Amino acid sequence: MGPDTGDDRKGPLAGFTVIEMAGLGPVPLAGLILAEMGATVLRIERRDARRDFLKVPPQYDLDRHGRKILKLDLKHPAGRELLMRMIHQTDVLMEGFRPGVMERLGAGPAAALGANPGLVYARMTGFGQNGPLAQRAGHDLTYLAYSGVLSMIGRKDERPVPPLNLVGDYGGGTMFLIAGILAALLERTRSGKGQVVDAAMIDGASMLAAPFFGFMATGFWCQERGTNLLDGGAPFYDTYETADGRHMAVACLEPQFFAEFARLLPLETELAAAQYDQARWPDMRAAIARRFGAQDRAFWIERFENSDACVAPILTPGEAAAHPHSRARHAHAEKHGFTRPAPAPRFSRTPGETAAPAGAAASLARFGISGEEQQRLAAEGIIGEGDASTD
Repeated sequence: MGPDTGDDRKGPLAGFTVIEMAGLGPVPLAGLILAEMGATVLRIERRDARRDFLKVPPQYDLDRHGRKILKLDLKHPAGRELLMRMIHQTDVLMEGFRPGVMERLGAGPAAALGANPGLVYARMTGFGQNGPLAQRAGHDLTYLAYSGVLSMIGRKDERPVPPLNLVGDYGGGTMFLIAGILAALLERTRSGKGQVVDAAMIDGASMLAAPFFGFMATGFWCQERGTNLLDGGAPFYDTYETADGRHMAVACLEPQFFAEFARLLPLETELAAAQYDQARWPDMRAAIARRFGAQDRAFWIERFENSDACVAPILTPGEAAAHPHSRARHAHAEKHGFTRPAPAPRFSRTPGETAAPAGAAASLARFGISGEEQQRLAAEGIIGEGDASTD
């Protein structure tokens, strides 16, 4: 376990120390989630780092909330040596660079685990640490394209649709990175040894789609998008426009839920009796669309309220935060001048807490680096101005 941080942190990971090598996408979200689970996260940014791609005021910059920030010149030998000294006393290092970058900095897995055999060294890439595409540049959509997942998302006879960057960056990336970190930390309690976690977005996105590979093997699912049960092919698992230009989501897969939906809509008897007759799906879709299009969204919200028809209004993020269910569960937090989702998941005994904007300085005293040395490193430009702290 890492050094005593001195933080009064809460959550199941309180007492664990994480070094996050700054980047974009899945690693920063992992840093936020781990921080809100109680870990002390130190985000190391390049001394000359710029954020031209994503300019967000600090109070809204969740890529940095919950962390201490250290600007470090990793091109200088003293900066690299300082990084290794901190690695010696940390539990987890997360990095999202192309393969080989950390090795060139002298802080690759061999060096880091040599200095700290208990370290969990978590690597996040698009294509993984090896393979013909390992050094190729890309983004979420690139990895989804190569994984086969993107081909499955969209309407029949139309182009594939980018599903935000939720499936590659955050689902296939962040969530699998965190799962790997937590599994490695758990295994360390038995072996006393750390290890490398090789998390790749292409692998994670593929794993998220694993059930569909099984469906295709049985013939239950075909590769033509927009024709299957869960991709908009079924009229009872789709979205519909209302008279006021809003939308409702229909997801009544099971016969008992579909029967309730057909009763409340209402749907013609012959169509209500033909849920899984695909020959009737075009007529069924047209009938459902006509019904929804005849009334505004408020009408349909009231119509399906308290039913098991699996029909819901498609809410905007602001509407979702204000919904009574969200408010009852405190699922969104009003913090630092804006509304954001509250930490998840929830813990009964060791609850986490919503992260605050990043502090002004990182305390390197926690890593055994004296105030005098910090001041010297700042004066030499090894660490950024204002980063020297003896808190």
